[in-house]
Order: sequence, then C-alpha cells, then structure tokens
Amino acid sequence: MHYRIDRYRQSWRMRIPQDPSETRRIERWLATARVFLAVSTLVAIRMDPTELLGHSWAAYGLFVFYMANGILIMMLLRRREQSTAAFRVLVHAGDIAWPALISIFAEGPRTPFFLFFFFALAAAAYRWGLWETLGTAAAEVALLWFESLVIVHIWLGAGGSQRLRALTGLNVSIRDLGDPQRLFMLSIYLLVMGLLLGYLAEQQKHLRAEKALVTGILSRVRVEAGLTGTIEQIFNEIMSMYGASRVMITSQETHSHRVFAGEMNKPTGDARPEFRWLESGMRDAKAYLENFAGEVCYASADRSGWTTLALDDSGHQVPLSNLAPLAQLRQAQPFDSLVTVAFLFGGDWRGRVFLFNPSWRGERQEELRFLQDLVRQVGPAVYNVYLLHRLRRRASAAERARFARELHDGAVQSLIAVEMQVDVLRRQAEANQPIGGELERIQSLLREEVLKLRELMQQMKAIDVDSQRLLGVLKDTVERFQRETGITARFVTDLDELDMPQRVCREILRIVQEGLVNVRKHSGARHALVRLASVGDKWSLTLEDDGKGLSFSGRYNTEQMEEAGKGPMIIRERVSLIAGELTVESNPGQGTRLEIMVPRNGDLPHAF
Repeated sequence: MHYRIDRYRQSWRMRIPQDPSETRRIERWLATARVFLAVSTLVAIRMDPTELLGHSWAAYGLFVFYMANGILIMMLLRRREQSTAAFRVLVHAGDIAWPALISIFAEGPRTPFFLFFFFALAAAAYRWGLWETLGTAAAEVALLWFESLVIVHIWLGAGGSQRLRALTGLNVSIRDLGDPQRLFMLSIYLLVMGLLLGYLAEQQKHLRAEKALVTGILSRVRVEAGLTGTIEQIFNEIMSMYGASRVMITSQETHSHRVFAGEMNKPTGDARPEFRWLESGMRDAKAYLENFAGEVCYASADRSGWTTLALDDSGHQVPLSNLAPLAQLRQAQPFDSLVTVAFLFGGDWRGRVFLFNPSWRGERQEELRFLQDLVRQVGPAVYNVYLLHRLRRRASAAERARFARELHDGAVQSLIAVEMQVDVLRRQAEANQPIGGELERIQSLLREEVLKLRELMQQMKAIDVDSQRLLGVLKDTVERFQRETGITARFVTDLDELDMPQRVCREILRIVQEGLVNVRKHSGARHALVRLASVGDKWSLTLEDDGKGLSFSGRYNTEQMEEAGKGPMIIRERVSLIAGELTVESNPGQGTRLEIMVPRNGDLPHAF
C-alpha cells in the first residue's frame, strides 16, 4: 500500500500507518504468544503448585479463561480479513486488566506471572510506539494501586484476611496484598520496562519510516525518464517532505570545471512543479559550492541575526564562523531559512542541493542527518542514470558514425560508379555502339545497393517483438528474403506457442537477419533453411545453406572459433548476450550450418 510522502514524514516523527495485512499478521502473532503464555503458565503451576499463594479454584479458573480468550481471538483473526482499531484496543485492554487480576494470587516479579505484565507492555510496543507503551505501564500501575486500595483497605475492611481466605481459599494476609513497598517496586519495574520497550519500538518505527521514505524516492529514479525527469521527480518528493518553497541543485564537473544549476519552485494551485536548468557561470561555482562549512548546513536569518547548524560527513557538529557566504547567497536567492547538503558522484561531479524556507517538526540535527543519509543513498542511483544517459549518447553517436561509413563505403561509392557508367553509356549511345550489356550490369548493381540499403534500414529499425509475435515475424523475414534475393528460403518450426523472454526474442530475430545477410553476401547459395525448435530445456535455432561454405572445414564451437579467430563474429556476440551456445559446421563447396542452443531458464547477462 502506497502513502504520500508527507504522511511518511509525519509517521517518521509520530506513527507510521501500517499496511492492513501487516497489522493482521502482528495480531495473529500476539494471539499465538498469548495462548502459548497461558499454556506455559498452567504447566509451570502443575510442576510447582507453590507458585500460587493457594490452591484456589478462582486462580485456575482465571488461567483457563485467559487461555480460552486467546484461542477465541486467534479464531476471530483467522476468519476476519482485517483487524480494526477498536478490536485491537479492546484486546489490549484485556491484556492490561489480566495481570492486575492474577497479581492477587502471585508474589510480584519473583514469580513467572510477572511475564503477563511484560507481555502487555511488549504488545503495546509491537502495535504502536513509545507513548502507548508508557500509557500501558501507567495503566497497569494504576490498576495495581487501585486494587490494593479498594479490595484490601475498603472492601475487605478489618476482617479482610478471613473474608479473602473464604472467597479464594488463599492463606494470605492483607499486609501481603497491600504492602506499599511491594507495589512501589513493581510499579518501578513496569514504568522502566515500558520506557525501554517503548523507546526501542519508537526507534524501530523511525527506521521503518526512513526506509519507506528512501525506498519511495528511489522508486522515482527511472532510466526512461532521463536525468531531468528523474531529478524533477525526486525534488518534488523532497519539496513535499520538507515543505520547502524552492529546491535548487548546483553541480560542477571536476575535469572541465563547468557549472550546471537547476531549480524547482513550489507550484501554485493545481499546477505541476517543473524542474528547469539555469544559466550558470564560473562565478556561481564559488557562491554555491565552496563557501559552506560541513557537508550539510542549516541557516536562518531574522532581525537578531543568523541561526546556523553545520554537520561534517560523520554527522558531528562543526562551527560555522564565516557568515559572509550566507549573506551573499541571500542576496542572490532571497530566503528566510536554508538547508544545503553536499554530494559527490564518483570523481566526475560535485555539488550541493539547496532547500529554501523548509519547515519540519523534528529535532533539527536529526533532520539534517537524515537528509544527509538520503542524499548519500539516492545520489548513486541518480548518477547511474546520468552515466547510462551518457553511454547511450555515445552509443548513438558511434552507431550514426557506423551507418555513415556504411553509406559512404557502400551506397555512395556505388552511385558514383553508376553515374560514371551512365556517362560512358551516353557517349556510346552518341557513337551508336550497343549498350544492352552495360545497362544489365548497371541494373544488377542498383539491385544490389537497394538490398544493402534495405538491410541497413532493417538494422536501424527498433525491434518490438515478443514470444507471441516471434514465429510470425521470423516467417515474414524469411519470405521477404526469398522475394528480394531470389534464393529459395524456408522457415520451419514445430512450435505452436512460445514462453521466450522478450530480450531473447529480439536477439533470435537479429541472429536470423544477420545470418540471412551473410547467406546473400558470401555464400552464393541457392537454398536456405531456418529452423526453430525446442530440445529438452533449451531452444534450438538452426540456419543452413548449400553455398560454398566458410574458409574452414569441420565443426567448431564458440570457444574454438574465438581461439582461431574464425566464424561469424556478430552472431557470436549476439549468442553470448542470451547465454547461448553456437556451433558452426562448414563444408567447403557444400554449405554451412549454424546451430544455436539457448537455455530456457538460464541467467541472462546484464546488458544496457
């Protein structure tokens, strides 16, 4: 279940809303522990009856009732889909009242019955937090003192010992039940344990809330959104979490010293906040990057002066004596209060994030430490988006350069040759010489270049194919190859359905396309066959032709071809991307056979 980031922030300092399924799971574990505690207590009494102050039927009846109550709660939780707040409060009230009742038959913390007090405190801590646990401890203490006052001193009166002995069968005196020292020590035990358990529960809930915050922000890091879109999503969450009026980032490339800055302002009305890059120069680098003490810094200004707090990279407070940079920044970017945190991405980028006019509820130093940890955890993910974006740009540039070379060395050179031959034909026509043979040669050359351009366009085209479309696309590819080249080609398969991952589908199609291109360019074949089948726990792809074969004779696997530097290199690379095995069988003058085996459930190598 997803919650808004501002709700996370409230829960971080107060109480985080729990998922209904998690709440139900907690209640089921508590119900199981309640029944186990009751059964264990009955066994302990059976083994040592002196644990009770007497053999009263009332004491045994209370234990049996408590165990039956626990079983009933377990049955209700199994039948109900969710646990309501009223149901939990009612069950918890019973857990508080039960130790007070059983304390009549026990002797304080020296008996195993003291575990019932501890269970009530632990249940409050597990369900809620600090204040609820302290409230449970205070309620238990109040019940004990009320029990001592009402039952012993008021209801039983002067003949209390005989009356209590007649009602319960206990051989006990009023002094034992109403001993102030005993009650005082038990009260101290309960309050101290409530404080410790509540504190631990509160810390655990803080950690869970902070984890939810970081996870929610990390989910905003999306490669498809790009660097700008990712920063926009993250800044939107941070602005909502801290209530800032504006968020700004300033970064500098280490090698070129170029400075980049961008900002996002709090939207008005229902407008969507947008991140925009700013014009920035070298003078901005010093104002925004170099003049702040510590890794994270808070500053606010009023009529009495500046209030500052700075922490180093380990979270310890450092002095902030030079206030001139803050005044300089306030002139360039007006603000009443400011939080800034530094970041460093690898060895390439360094910079700072600025939150203008933030508002928060928690302790200031703790808030700064969390913001520091947040940037440290989210920063590498943003840096990965930047690196991937840069890698894609470089890959696109390299691909464009490759296509430019292909066009220059192929189509452009061929067109120049055709232009020269046409000029020769024009002169032959003027001299009344036969030109039929030259025209046929030019036509063949143009047909060859058309095929090359189509293949190049096919390589440039993005492939969107999955297991449902793969068989049809392969069949169309083979049939088009036959129409365009005149080489007889067939696609054969015994598969009706595929459960192949989309990435494997794309590589299979690329392998078939590359193999058919090789058949047309190099083999001189008249027939070609493409077969896709399933063999055990692998897929089998086979490409055969009856051409002149490769430059070697025999059967080679991938390792042997790499060692000898033989075989189709592009197909080898594509097969390795899908963790496949390539085997090439070449018979000079008789043809070539390529067999690719791809595991169904193999772990695919990571690729961008």
